This record gives sequence, C-alpha cells and structure tokens, in this order.
Amino acid sequence: MTYLSKESLEELKKELESLKKDGRMEIAERLKRAKEYGDLSENSEYTDAKDAQSKLESRIFELEEIIRSAVLIKKNFRKDTVNIGSTVEAQKGIKTFRYTIVGSREARPEANLISNESPLGEAFLDKKVGDTVEIETPSGKAKYKITKIE
Repeated sequence: MTYLSKESLEELKKELESLKKDGRMEIAERLKRAKEYGDLSENSEYTDAKDAQSKLESRIFELEEIIRSAVLIKKNFRKDTVNIGSTVEAQKGIKTFRYTIVGSREARPEANLISNESPLGEAFLDKKVGDTVEIETPSGKAKYKITKIE
C-alpha cells in the first residue's frame, strides 16, 4: 500500500504514460540504429540501448505497482485524531513545530512533510490534541505534545 496525494498520483500516471509512449519509442529507435552497425556481440551501442531498455521497463513496472497499490490521502476532515493527511502542531520544549503527515513517497522532511512510516509520523498517528508522543532519536528521547490538528 502506497499513500499518495491526488496530485502525486496524477504525476506518476503522466510519467508512466510518457515512458510507455515516448520512452519505448526512443529505445526502439536506439536499438534499430544500433543493429545497423552490424555484429551485435561487440556492439556497445546495442548493449547500451538494451541496458536503457531494461531500466525503462523496470521503471514502468515500478510505476504500475505503485499506481495499483495507491491509496489516496484524503484531507483530514476529522480534527480530533491525527491521520495521514493531517497537519500537526506540536511543542518540543519551548519550540513549536508544524508537520504534515504524508505517505513515504511524498515525504520531504526539510519542508515539514513527514512520512507516516517515520518514527515521528508513526508516533503521531491516532493521537489527539493534548497527547504527548515520545520517540527515540540519536541524541536521546524526544517528547512532543500535540497542540493542534488540522
């Protein structure tokens, strides 16, 4: 199961379509040109094109699997508990942090988008305002008190 926003799912579908159309056509052209050079056993152009074809087909397979197992993240209409798609405001000591819980493919910690599978994201799930979560970090235990759920 892969949690994705509607926008990310659409991007993956567009990439898949492009790879199936343009990517495969480009590889077919490369293979055709390479075959024109003759002996395939010593033809580096052909070998490179076959490697590119293999990578392309692997990416197509990967995208198909992601799309097939995708679960759309719905905006959290319930503000009483943290779910995937929730934005959580939490205090750690005197500092306040704001995180949005997203699927692992969309996580960007530098933008405060944390994965539901990360230690902090997982700790927040199903918690309520006022709850305190504790996670183990390289520098020791960290406690976050949830102050707001959007």
